[in-house]
Amino acid sequence: MHYGQDEVEVAWDPARALPVSDPTGRDLRLGLGAFVETCLIVCASAGFSIGFRPDPGPRRVGFLHRTAEPYETAFTVEDVRQRGSNRGAYEPGRLPEELVERLGVHRVGCADVADLLYVADLHQFGDDAVSGELREWLRLSPRHPRYLQDGLTDRALALSRAKAIGLAVALSWRPLRKLAAVGGKGLLDYDGDVFVLAGSVEDQVEHGRALMRLWLTLAGLGYTTHPLSQVIDCADTRRILAVRLGVDDPETLLHIARVGRPKAPAAPSARLRT
Repeated sequence: MHYGQDEVEVAWDPARALPVSDPTGRDLRLGLGAFVETCLIVCASAGFSIGFRPDPGPRRVGFLHRTAEPYETAFTVEDVRQRGSNRGAYEPGRLPEELVERLGVHRVGCADVADLLYVADLHQFGDDAVSGELREWLRLSPRHPRYLQDGLTDRALALSRAKAIGLAVALSWRPLRKLAAVGGKGLLDYDGDVFVLAGSVEDQVEHGRALMRLWLTLAGLGYTTHPLSQVIDCADTRRILAVRLGVDDPETLLHIARVGRPKAPAAPSARLRT
């Protein structure tokens, strides 16, 4: 964020992006949209009149600016504090049909996506560049020099010490990477749901804002989510998923995650504050 006299530019640091794993910037724009929505909710909760003006430019998506009235939202800063992802085990159970309709997303059973997740994991771990970028972002040991700064930790991934070591070794040596994909085969082995958000490619920032509202709605009902972006990052599994969902254009699949009630609270990962 770059602060001006009357507005704040919402931008990103290219050093913090993942150009290999997210070459189109889809997840980046969705994330920035979710960040914008969070800012508007927090400001409104504090009584500040702030709005957002889309204005895409070099490494930016728009500006937060003063408005005559606070942003209208049903969510509060406490809702934001309570929301989070959970990559651990989930209780069996499906979302109520009326909730799925209210959220406006595609819903599919875990068992119907498990095969695609395995293929997508094989694709992800089989790519040297993607695996290298993944290694840089993961913090699989408390001894990692950036463990308390940023990245995705072993605790956030709900990995035992042995599994964390195994994943680190597998990512470091190409012949073993297939084992990393095999290790995730049981992730969707329960009676649960996966949801998929679809929308126009041109409006990804706005869809990111909608995604944050969706997450907050789910969190308020006791649900959490676990992103499975690799399924739509891989062209083959994205195409198959689109067919299964009855979606004509696979490129409109923007976000996929399993959703449910977690068996245990998630351990947070550290984030930079500057």
